[in-house]
Amino acid sequence: MVEPSNWMSQLPSPLHTAPLWDIAIPGSHDSMTYCLDSSSMLEPNTQPTWLKELEHILPGPINPFIMNWATTQELTIIEQLEAGVRYFDLRIACKPDDHNHTLYFAHGLYTTVTVEETFKDVAQWLTHHPKEVIILACSTFDGLDNGDHQKFIAQLNQLFSKKLCPYTVIPSLQLCWDQKYQVILSYDNDAASGHQELWPKMDYWWANKTSASQVIEYLDNRLQSSGRDCSLFFVAGLNLTEDAAYVLEHLFSSMKEMTLKAYPDLLGWVKNQRCGQGKTCINIIASDFVGVNDFVQLVYQLNWNKLVGQGSKR
Repeated sequence: MVEPSNWMSQLPSPLHTAPLWDIAIPGSHDSMTYCLDSSSMLEPNTQPTWLKELEHILPGPINPFIMNWATTQELTIIEQLEAGVRYFDLRIACKPDDHNHTLYFAHGLYTTVTVEETFKDVAQWLTHHPKEVIILACSTFDGLDNGDHQKFIAQLNQLFSKKLCPYTVIPSLQLCWDQKYQVILSYDNDAASGHQELWPKMDYWWANKTSASQVIEYLDNRLQSSGRDCSLFFVAGLNLTEDAAYVLEHLFSSMKEMTLKAYPDLLGWVKNQRCGQGKTCINIIASDFVGVNDFVQLVYQLNWNKLVGQGSKR
C-alpha cells in the first residue's frame, strides 16, 4: 500500500527522472478556506457577482451565507499534506486599513490564520518529509502594495531558503532530491520579475460551471481541442462554481453539498485519465473537499497505472 504522506518517495524508479509536469499530482482548490473567519469583514475587491446581488436581497448579516459557499476545504493544510495533496491554491490578501500589513488568505472572507504562521507549519512538515515536493500557487494578492510584495518575497526566501526550486530548471523528483528542492512556488504578480526562485502563473483550467457534467465537458473539450503544453505545469480544476441563480435556488445549501452531489461523476472522470507527455495527459488535478473520499489517492495512483497499464492497484 502507498503511504499518502510519502507517496512521491514511493513512486517507481522510472518516474524519478520524469519532469514533474508528466506526473499526476493531486491538488486542493482554495486550499485555506477551512479556516475562514465568520466574523471578519468582507473581502472588498474579489467578491463574486452573486454575493453583491445577495447583499441587496437579504436583510441582515450575510456572513453565514458566505461561509456556506466560500468554504471549499475542511482539512487543515497539514492534514491535506498528510493525505497526499501536493498542489495548493493560495489566495493572499491584506486587510484594508491594516497598518501592520499582516497577510492572510481570503475567499470572500479572511482567514483566522496568517500566511506567515501557515508557511512556517508547511516548512516544518517538509523537514520531516524530505523526499516530498509541493507546489504553492500564490495569487490574487488583494490589498498588497509593492512594499508588501517585496517584504513577502523576502520572507518566502528566508523561510524556504534552499528548498525553493528555481524555474530555470526542468524539475524531476531525482533533481529535487539531489538539490534538496522541495517547493515550487508560483507567484502570480509582476513583483516576482527577476526572482528565479519564483515560478510564473500556472495555467488553471476553470470551467466556471455549476454541474459535474459541464465541468467534465469543458475539461474534455480543452484536452481534445488544444491540449496542454507538455513542457509546463497545468491544473485541471474539478471544482464547481456557484452563480447567483444557483445560490438563490439553493439558499440554505452549501458548496460542500453541491460538491458531494457531483463527486461520483468527477471521480469517474479521474479514473479515466492518464499522465505522461501526451497533449491529452493530465498533470495536476485540483478539487474541493479533498478529504471526503478517495480523490487524492485516485489521482496519485494514476502514476502507477501509467506503468502497469491496468487498474489502480498498488
